[in-house]
Amino acid sequence: MAKELAKSYSPKDFEDRIYKYWMDGNCFRAEVDSKKKPYTIVIPPPNITGQLHMGHALDETLQDILIRYKRMSGYSALWLPGTDHAAIATEAKIVEDMKKDGVT
Repeated sequence: MAKELAKSYSPKDFEDRIYKYWMDGNCFRAEVDSKKKPYTIVIPPPNITGQLHMGHALDETLQDILIRYKRMSGYSALWLPGTDHAAIATEAKIVEDMKKDGVT
């Protein structure tokens, strides 16, 4: 008998199990291979506003394609979370919060 799919996705039903599998398999571990030419992409985190858009999706997709292509081409490829790239958005958010606290 076929199992009926849930009406909505519930992350708690899946993500802990999948994350444990990734951790147990050392999926987040990077090892240097001095025999291969290095190739790295630094991933900026989402900006402070939390407003993601299609540009973010496109950027992540292109990074994924590039890093996989380089890895399959024999590079020692690393896709690494990096630093915040949205200083203007960060400043605007902080200034907004400061104004709420009466700071000018």
